[in-house]
Parts: sequence; structure tokens; C-alpha cells
Amino acid sequence: MKKITLAGLTLLALSSLAPAHADETRYISDELSTWVRSGPGDQYRLVGKLNAGEQVTLLQVNNDSHYGEIRDSEGKTNWIPLSQLSADPSLRTRVPQLEQQVKDLTDKLANIDNSWNQRTSDMQNKVSSSDSVINGLKDENQKLKNELIVAQKKVNAANVQLDDKQRAIIMQWFMYGGGVLGMGLVLGLVLPHMVPRRKKKDRWMN
Repeated sequence: MKKITLAGLTLLALSSLAPAHADETRYISDELSTWVRSGPGDQYRLVGKLNAGEQVTLLQVNNDSHYGEIRDSEGKTNWIPLSQLSADPSLRTRVPQLEQQVKDLTDKLANIDNSWNQRTSDMQNKVSSSDSVINGLKDENQKLKNELIVAQKKVNAANVQLDDKQRAIIMQWFMYGGGVLGMGLVLGLVLPHMVPRRKKKDRWMN
């Protein structure tokens, strides 16, 4: 009877042990450092201590005592209350990651700030260059306008001189023409008197 009872208790104890799924990763709770025991219950002796945030591997679970068998970073296997295990990475693990993320974001922000400053400087240089070009074009335009005004004045003066010369030439032609006409008239009046007349012979003498 005792043998049957002992065998039954053994089977019951074994049936309460449930293996963890594919050796799940767990972390010791950040709030405390915890003792580990040699078996799945408070009645087993303390065999060591794990630090808060330390990463362990959950091998199996005792559903009756709510203990889990774990393997630490040194390869030792012990038991610990499931309430002192967490599925989330510990602050001990996350803090360096968060610090690296902060550093990366800070570097990116610095690069963005430098890039923005460079772009702003480039835009300012382009605006300054554009202002210089615009001012140069304005000066050149004003210079061309002044040259155009001077050229128009020269053209007007040349037209006036041309008109004066044309009038002078016309007057000279009139004078030459009038002179020639006067000379012809004078010659027409004078020449007949200068040529001697021939005496007419009497017809009866012939």
C-alpha cells in the first residue's frame, strides 16, 4: 500500500512539471535581486542569488508551486518563483540600448541641423549671388538706357545737320541754276548786237 502511495505521489509530482516552450528567455525582475533554490518550492534550500535584470533561460515550469527551472549565464540550473521572472528585457539590458538609440538620434539630429545650416547658408549665398546679378543687370540696363539717349541725341543732331546741308545744297543748286539762266539771258541779249550785220545788195544791181 505504501509503495502504491509513494508511486502515486511521484507521478503526481512529475505531472505537475510542465516543460517551457523551447527554452524561453526570461529576465530577473528589475525591482530586486532574488535567491534561487535547489527545487521547485520554498521548502528547498537556497543555493545562490541572481542579480536584478540578469538574463536566464526558462527550462520548465512547476504549475503547483509556481516555480520555474532556469539556467543562468554560467550554465547553472536552479529554481525560482515565476513571479520574479519577466518576459520583457530588463532595464539593465535596455538602458544601453536606449543610450545607443539616444546617441544615434542625437547624431542624426546634429547631422540634420548641420545639413539644414548648410542648406540655409547655400540659399543665402544663392540669394546674395542673385541680388548681385540683379543689381548688375539693373546697372547694365541703366547704362544701355543712357547710351540709347546719347545715341538718339546724336541721331537727332545728325538729322538736323543733314537737313541744313540739304537746304544748303538746294540753295546752291538754285543759285547755280539762276546764274546759268541769267548768263544765258544776258548772252541772248548781247550776242546779237555784237555780230556785224551784212549789207543787203540791191536786187537791181544783180
